[in-house]
Amino acid sequence: MKYRMTVSYDGTRYKGWQRLKQTRETIQDKIESVLSRYFDEAIVIDGAGRTDAGVHARAQVCSFSAPETEVVVLQQYMNRYLPEDIAVTAVTQADSRFHARFNAVSKTYAYMLWTAPYPPIFERQYVLQVAEPIDLARMEACAAYLIGRHDFKGFCTDKTKKSTVRTIHKIVFERQEHIITCRFTGDGFLYNMVRILMGTLLEVGKGKREPESVLEVLEHLDRRYAGETAPAQGLILEVVDYEGD
Repeated sequence: MKYRMTVSYDGTRYKGWQRLKQTRETIQDKIESVLSRYFDEAIVIDGAGRTDAGVHARAQVCSFSAPETEVVVLQQYMNRYLPEDIAVTAVTQADSRFHARFNAVSKTYAYMLWTAPYPPIFERQYVLQVAEPIDLARMEACAAYLIGRHDFKGFCTDKTKKSTVRTIHKIVFERQEHIITCRFTGDGFLYNMVRILMGTLLEVGKGKREPESVLEVLEHLDRRYAGETAPAQGLILEVVDYEGD
């Protein structure tokens, strides 16, 4: 059977989603370990996105093949034996051709900024504290240049030879008291892409660069023209969308 599983996790103490040879402290490894115990055979999962070390997820999606079982029982077992900072929020049987990454039509990431004049005690692992005033109008003007289909090679640190063309559907900013949430929705994102976009937008909001400066990044396709990479803790994978959802 093919299964679709939705997972929520606090990525603070993990080395990211993707399984690594040098450590077992990844989200993928923790989930596969419990799944393999449940089915009494090696289970390999495919995630919708490979979140970086320290990045969180509210609704990461993964798919895997395994013998037929009751999905309710499987979900209960997973939540009983997974670490307390990883939770399975849904499990369903899926079409045999379903693939969590290849079938995704869009993803939404949120990055949260803390703007209060004091440290975020309870939110400190999930926000980036920003001391300087932020001009959201400037950031919105900058974001407008990024919407649409572009080659985002200058906004990633991956040296892959594969296509770096992506489509950003929207970038939305929301301010609530001391937190500014910046949401990025697109058909896919490159390695560190959202964090570099966020770092660049922050420099614009602080007045350190002009909104139209991102056009140089898109023109030259050079990482050196973009802003700094924003820290991981403020980023969360919020939604992965599929046709039919």
